[in-house]
Amino acid sequence: MSEPTERKRVKLAVSGMHCASCARAVERALLAVPGVEGADVSVATDEAVVSLSRSVDEEALASAVRDAGYEVPGPEAREDVFVRDRRRLVTARRRALLAWLVTVPVVGWMIPEMALGLTWPTPLVFHVVTVALAAPALLIAGRSTLHSGFRSLVRLAPTMDSLIALGTVASFITGLAAVAAEAVGAPPVLDYAGVSAMIMAFHLTGRWIETVAKGRASIAIKRLMTLGAKTARIESDVGERDVPIGALRVGDLMVVRPGERIPTDGVVVAGESHVDESLVTGESMPVLRGEGDCVVGATINGAGLLKVRATGVGEGTFLSSVIRMVEEAQGTKVPVQALADRITGLFVPAILGLAVLAVVLWLAAPGALGAVMRAASGLLPWVDPGLPPISLALFAGIAVLVIACPCALGLATPTALMVGTGLGAERGILVRSGEAIQILKDVRRIVFDKTGTITEGKPSVTDVVAVDGARDELLRVAGSVEAGSEHPIGRAIVEAARAGGLPLDELDGFRSEAGKGVVGRVGGTIVRVGSRDWLEASGVALDAVRDAAERLEAEAKTVVGVATDVRGLVGLLGVADRVKDGARDAIARLRRLGLESILLTGDNERTARAVARAVGIHFVIAEVLPGEKLRAIRKLQAGGDLVAMVGDGINDAPALEAADVGIAIGTGTDIAIETSDVTLASGNLAAVVRAVRLSRATFRIIRQNLFWAFFYNVFAIPLAVLGLLHPLIAEAAMAVSSLTVVGNANRLRRARIGL
Repeated sequence: MSEPTERKRVKLAVSGMHCASCARAVERALLAVPGVEGADVSVATDEAVVSLSRSVDEEALASAVRDAGYEVPGPEAREDVFVRDRRRLVTARRRALLAWLVTVPVVGWMIPEMALGLTWPTPLVFHVVTVALAAPALLIAGRSTLHSGFRSLVRLAPTMDSLIALGTVASFITGLAAVAAEAVGAPPVLDYAGVSAMIMAFHLTGRWIETVAKGRASIAIKRLMTLGAKTARIESDVGERDVPIGALRVGDLMVVRPGERIPTDGVVVAGESHVDESLVTGESMPVLRGEGDCVVGATINGAGLLKVRATGVGEGTFLSSVIRMVEEAQGTKVPVQALADRITGLFVPAILGLAVLAVVLWLAAPGALGAVMRAASGLLPWVDPGLPPISLALFAGIAVLVIACPCALGLATPTALMVGTGLGAERGILVRSGEAIQILKDVRRIVFDKTGTITEGKPSVTDVVAVDGARDELLRVAGSVEAGSEHPIGRAIVEAARAGGLPLDELDGFRSEAGKGVVGRVGGTIVRVGSRDWLEASGVALDAVRDAAERLEAEAKTVVGVATDVRGLVGLLGVADRVKDGARDAIARLRRLGLESILLTGDNERTARAVARAVGIHFVIAEVLPGEKLRAIRKLQAGGDLVAMVGDGINDAPALEAADVGIAIGTGTDIAIETSDVTLASGNLAAVVRAVRLSRATFRIIRQNLFWAFFYNVFAIPLAVLGLLHPLIAEAAMAVSSLTVVGNANRLRRARIGL
């Protein structure tokens, strides 16, 4: 049997990228590889996520990236997010400090010339010293920028670094030309060498601050990676012993003492304790976990001692899957990014052409353009219309190159997406793709499955109607008999009795009659628990509770009667799949957000409408098979509205896949989670409201970022062409624009989105 040849996605680490143009170049290189259907490249995460139509050798992908001028580190050279960010920060800081170390003397050396026109001690010495001081800023501190920029130019794929490299080198060459002119006695040339050092210093400082800000944006992954326990205490034949977390194996019995983190995913085999699962669900209240309950690694045990059998280790744990989902989401793009990418792909070549055009215009028509400069010279101190045309042309051309770097445009969506998906992960909202973030904000209809989504997914006692008012006695005798039953309703009655702290009596002579009820002897008394028809057929009079029984049935609850051979009818129990706490409030909050909620279930019409009334849903689609659920979703979509589906079971998977946004309840099945776009780690429906608000807040930030990135360039480039923008101010403005979009993205953490 041959091995399968298809693979869905491959993730590659890519180093050497600095801007959106770099990412675009890597994407083009990957898309040229046969078998590659799509490629999402993120500068923020230094990764490429490649979609394949057939099996493709990873070395072919890596080779394509290298041919584009970037590196793909091997597994042995890859760093975790902590080491990577720390290395980036140290490198960026070192380069910026070195640039300023030589730039500050340049500024001091140039002040007399700028303020008084004095080139001290002589023009030749002045120009030589300026060039000598500027050289280290460009050739040492800025070496990587120059290398990256000119390499991209040679490959005909110019990037932001190309613009900086051309601008600074052109400025530096004027210094060399000024030295040559003084040396041979030619007419003086305006010296911009000092300006080139300042441009590079500003650029590298912007990179440094940007690195800090981007590191903060990816803080969610860092936090998740630090949450896991480092060691585990396991129980074996030789007693308890501590082992490194990497040595844990599935099946190991872990001992978790009060206050300790649960080392890995498992099931409780002994003990009972409240566990803080806020890491997983985003809910602050600890939940009670006892024998048979599943627990998640990295959650915190409360006051009890737990013994937990490991069911998942290493990459198979919930925490690992969360980290993978967050990384995957942060590496994808929202659809609106496609527009920014197309613009960026054309932007840099256009700016190169515009810079050349600015130089040509200043040389060809200095009079007309000079009139504009003369009008502005009284307002802008750096504008000097008396300079020679060649100097004015260089001034304008360099400013255009520097101001037009599309860095802010490239950072606008990735940083907001990183913060948004990371913030969601910290609150139990796991977004699989950036596309889901964009679509969810526009959803107008949310379809809910009933069982396990709106309801708890298991029967529980909702009503206790005692003939003589003795509710506890009714529950106690019913629970004592049902202790011998394996029926879900019987287990629900036993759980209700135990939850009330009621002692169950010893059961004798237990007998079950299928579809009718159970009978047994408790404390010498024969007790019957079952349907009304069965009790009446056994001679039990039910007239005293007939109205209560009809009321419960109208509410779509199962009515269970309880009778003894001594007292006759003791009372009734109402059993139903209980509506989740907070479900009604969540539906009301979604309505206030402008969303219509729809209940979609395979259950009968009466039960479905009773549940819908309980939570405030007005639109019900009942008695549908799994395949019909899929058709129901498509019918709703045919009306033109975007539709989200919330479900938890295997039979929800087709509908989740078909919906515009599939939202899986994390307490549900793996297949539902795998086919969804968003996973809610909590079963609490308030998380659906949070997910919608997160989507809207994230996309609001993206829109703001794109607006400011576009506005900045549209406003600044004409000023640069007209010679009204000093290259230094242009570089500072470019750096500030990049920092603005990164800072605006981090503002998401303070947004009021109910998280």
